[in-house]
Order: sequence, then structure tokens, then C-alpha cells
Amino acid sequence: MTLLSLLPIVLIGLLGSVHCVGMCGGIVGALSVAPMPVRKFPVAVVSATVSATVSAPSLAASSDRLLRVLAYNTGRIGSYMLAGAIAGGVANGARTLSGVSAFQAGGYWLANLMLVLLGLYLMGAWRGLTRVEALGQGLWRAIQPLTRHLLPLDSPLKMLAMGGVWGWLPCGMVYSVLLTAMMTGSAWSGASVMLAFGLGTLPTLLTMGLLGAQLRGVMQRHGVRVASGVLVLGFGLLGLLRASRGMPTSWLDALCLTPMAS
Repeated sequence: MTLLSLLPIVLIGLLGSVHCVGMCGGIVGALSVAPMPVRKFPVAVVSATVSATVSAPSLAASSDRLLRVLAYNTGRIGSYMLAGAIAGGVANGARTLSGVSAFQAGGYWLANLMLVLLGLYLMGAWRGLTRVEALGQGLWRAIQPLTRHLLPLDSPLKMLAMGGVWGWLPCGMVYSVLLTAMMTGSAWSGASVMLAFGLGTLPTLLTMGLLGAQLRGVMQRHGVRVASGVLVLGFGLLGLLRASRGMPTSWLDALCLTPMAS
């Protein structure tokens, strides 16, 4: 995998993060109002000036919140990378058994078709992706009880673990990108794809963890979802056209999941 080939994955993560706000928004938004660990300051420091009594605890609370939000997202992206590594490794064996060209051709068509469906889902024009998410419910029911042992979420370590668990939440968007991770043909490349996707979702979820409901309201606006869906739909359609060998120009490397036709 090259940095150029990972660019569309990052963009899909960024655009699709309007969906992440709905899926992960509850727990991420809760970080902005969760109680912070109490820090005691020396009496001399507290009584020295009025500004010290206000700014020092405020600064400590802000840094604690940022650390916990970063920890949560690190765990979440780590789970994505693990899933990508598993998908890429398993698909590598299947590709070897079934033949490289036929396996990749079918996989690229399916991956880009999933992007088309994801775009329609984000736009609110088609809700069938929820059926795909239902495929992961069995695994989630087995993992989800672990979250009870992490409450209250009062430390970065607990947030890291919570992110690691929450990364396995059934999500049609994640499954769409996992198909691309499968097509890379190796565990390392599959993990790289999911890392790129996770980094694409990071700006929105990181900001939401700090601002809470303020950003959630903006990201859930109909116009924002439609615009994001149209762009993701465009990625998918370009990829399908390229898979049919109709658009072999090299500049599409920055926009398509499908490699340039030979």
C-alpha cells in the first residue's frame, strides 16, 4: 500500500464520520460531561491569586478530557487495525486458493458497490445497510458485556479499553472499508487500510469528545449528511467505472479504491 492509495480511505473515513456521530456519539459525547478525577492543589497555590484558583483546575480538567478522548480513539482505531489485519490475512489465503485475478476483480466490484450503498445510506435514500450491520450482532453480544467492567470511565486506561471494545460495534461503514482491507492481500496492508480509515474519522470524533452535543447537532443536519453521502457515492461510482476498465487514467489513484486497469 502507498500513501496515495490510502488517501481515498482517509477521505471516506472523514466524510463517513457523520455516521460515526450517530453510532459512537453517545459515548464520545459523554466524555465532555463526565466527572473528572479530583486534583488537590496546595493551599499556598490556591490562595495566592484568584486566577490561580480558577485557571489551574480548569486547565487540568481540559487536559484530562483530551487525554481520555485520545485514549478512547486510540483503542477504537486499534480494533479497526486488528480487524483489518485479520481480514487481509484470511483473504490472502482465499486468494491463493481461488486465483489472484478473479478474486481481486470480484472483490473490487463488491468493495465499490458497498461504497455506493454507504453513500445512499448516509443520504437517507436507502437504509438497507442496517441489515449488513446485523451480521455483526452475534460478535457484539459476546463482547459488549465487557464494557460493564470498565465503568465508571474515570481514567485514560479505561477509555483505551472502552475504545478497543467499542471498535467492534456493528457498523456498515466499517464493514464497507473492511472489504477493501481484504483486497490488499496481507495482514499488514489490511491493518494499514483500517488505520487510514480510523484516522479519517478521528477529527470529528476527537472534536466531539471535546465539544459534545454542539458538534453532534451540526453533523446530524440533513444537508451535511446528504453532501457527505453524495461524495462517498461518487467514490463508489468512480471505482465501479474503473473496475469495468472504463477509466484507466492514473490520477484516479487518489480517488478510487480500484487499482488502475492494466
